[in-house]
Amino acid sequence: MLNLSRTCFVGLPLLIWLTSVLNGVGQQPDATNLPKRGYLIDVPVPLTATASDRILNQLTQVHSDAPQGKRTTVVLRYQSGPEGVSTGDTTKFEDALKLARAMSGPQLRRVRAVCWVENEVKGHSTLPVIAADLLLVGPGGAIANAAVNESTLDKTIALTYESIAERRGLFPPAVVSALVDPALELALVSEVGGEQVLAAGDQLASLRSNGKVLREEVWSAPGAPLQLNTKRLRSARIAAAVADSVETAAEFLDLAELNPLSVKVDARKPQAVMLEIAGPIVSNRVRRWQSNLAATLDRDDINTWLLVLDSAGGSLDNSATLAGWFASPEPPLRTVAGLIRAEARGDAALVALACKPLMMQPEATLGGPGAESISAEDLTRYDELIEQIASQTKRPAALIRGLLDPSQQVYRYTNRKTGRIRYATEADIVRGTANEKEADAQRDKWQRGDVIELQNGLAADQAVSLGLVDGISAGVEETARQIGLSGTPPAVADRGLVRFVERVGRSNTLAFLLLFIGFAALSAEANAPGLSLPGFVAMVCFGLYFWMKFLAGTAEWLELIAFGLGIVCIAIEIFVVPGFGVFGIGGLALTVIGIVLMSQTFVIPQNVYQIQVLTRGVWVALGGAAGMVGGFIAMRVMLPHVPVFRGLVMEAPDNENISESEKLGDYSFLIGQVGTTTTPLRPSGKARFGDQIVQVISDGSAIPAGGSVRVTEVHATKVVVEPLEST
Repeated sequence: MLNLSRTCFVGLPLLIWLTSVLNGVGQQPDATNLPKRGYLIDVPVPLTATASDRILNQLTQVHSDAPQGKRTTVVLRYQSGPEGVSTGDTTKFEDALKLARAMSGPQLRRVRAVCWVENEVKGHSTLPVIAADLLLVGPGGAIANAAVNESTLDKTIALTYESIAERRGLFPPAVVSALVDPALELALVSEVGGEQVLAAGDQLASLRSNGKVLREEVWSAPGAPLQLNTKRLRSARIAAAVADSVETAAEFLDLAELNPLSVKVDARKPQAVMLEIAGPIVSNRVRRWQSNLAATLDRDDINTWLLVLDSAGGSLDNSATLAGWFASPEPPLRTVAGLIRAEARGDAALVALACKPLMMQPEATLGGPGAESISAEDLTRYDELIEQIASQTKRPAALIRGLLDPSQQVYRYTNRKTGRIRYATEADIVRGTANEKEADAQRDKWQRGDVIELQNGLAADQAVSLGLVDGISAGVEETARQIGLSGTPPAVADRGLVRFVERVGRSNTLAFLLLFIGFAALSAEANAPGLSLPGFVAMVCFGLYFWMKFLAGTAEWLELIAFGLGIVCIAIEIFVVPGFGVFGIGGLALTVIGIVLMSQTFVIPQNVYQIQVLTRGVWVALGGAAGMVGGFIAMRVMLPHVPVFRGLVMEAPDNENISESEKLGDYSFLIGQVGTTTTPLRPSGKARFGDQIVQVISDGSAIPAGGSVRVTEVHATKVVVEPLEST
């Protein structure tokens, strides 16, 4: 009994704990689904009291917003000052101390402060750097003489530097002492046992006197200010990494992105809507997309757009409008993400590259010839926009231009000194140089590599390797999860019928069937005038075809007029002036032209893609027109033997019966008589002569019902008439 009680006493709490753990499996808090983001603050040099207060307030706000038990990364970036050199000569000690004390104190314990030194920083601007949790340095970064603005060594200042450095442990004490006191000698000493230490002052003298120095490298001689460049900071393991861009810094810090702290970032879980940009990008569709997306911002919970692209473009102007809108989302919008489902060719590539992040399905294509031919002159109008998109999304501007205009040759350049990779054209390398000497120096600075093949677009893996795409995704659901969504977002509010028609309207098979059935029905109506049903079917098929192409953005009124005139000309050739002349040939040509133009956004093809689209459109048009021949054959051969359709066509004449009736019939008495037609003569029909109705044929002209005719010839039962002119 005692053992059972003990088992229950110990086992019951354990069982409850295990149950709670198991129930929590797979249930992560919403915050864990959010991409990790950090903040970026630009630190001015020299650091003023106002700037110090502003940065301190920003850090305090980040600390307040950070989740309990979590640390938010904030990068303090020391950027280039005048003429590309950052200084700190005039930074006051009190202003720097205020910020440094807060960074290393408990009041900002939920802030991970990272200093990023892109160029040289000296004076008391170095004090917040010493107070940082982590140090990143640019290729040209350096930390130099902290006491540059002090005439004599102030022991209070030196002790303050040493105290803050001791709190963080980022800078070795010897380095801090040499930074504050230029009179000290600093050396990197290799001891006899193999250990390397940075020593200064009495410690360095002791090592030398004890004979423990195997080898030493003097970093600063007595009386010479210390300068720690990138190489020294890395070799001393003070700097954690070399970062030459925001992307590099974010990647090292394991962050999805770094947002300027001045930009309010929505900390809520992403709530998104999805828009499918498929088919041609033309004005009427762009207006509808913009209206639908703008309407979502009226809802307080929407902060993300997911764009699914499958387009060959169609208008650089319209694509530029969308791209400029997507590249700079304004609150409450936080993210405009993109997924290239099949292709984003031509100007559609600009829309795709304005999305951040941008994913591609494995078989998708980015760039290459599209529905609109783009030249270098066309891109000139959008140079500023392309630079803006490149800056906002951190993508190489030269590669964006190269994808839009394949005639531009973009090379992979490597900086001979730093090893930095740059994608640029030859003109980009020397842009901004004042003379040929500077241009030559700039060319010598960069080693040109292979040309980047952009003429036919990029596959997913190529686009990722070039930094144009953020990753490969299997589909919409996976992309949604990658941007922090729980599942596929709902589509933007739009008429479902419109979306359905646009989707099926991109099917070449359906377009062919509509045209084939339409022409077949038109042929049936021509074979049996007055039945109406085949004519109605033809009208419906042609109307649906135009409506789908209109919603797809490839059909306008010009195409409809050409197609309609073609059908009218064919009808005139069949019903009014039988034969196969100008109206027949011209009508067929206009019909084919109208159908082809409805399938494309251009008139004359100017690239390989447009030639392929034109060829496909011509075959669809000719295949559809073949339905007229098919309809004629069906009406003449097949349908007369089908009971349901037997009444739609006249039975084929029996030659033997005709011959017999011609022997028995004699209408010679009708020569010269005048009668009235009871049916239209096209050219055959019926006419009344007195009380007798006779089958007649006109002399070639069409005569309406009720017209007066005179018999001119009689051949047995064949009565030929001519119209009488009205008096």
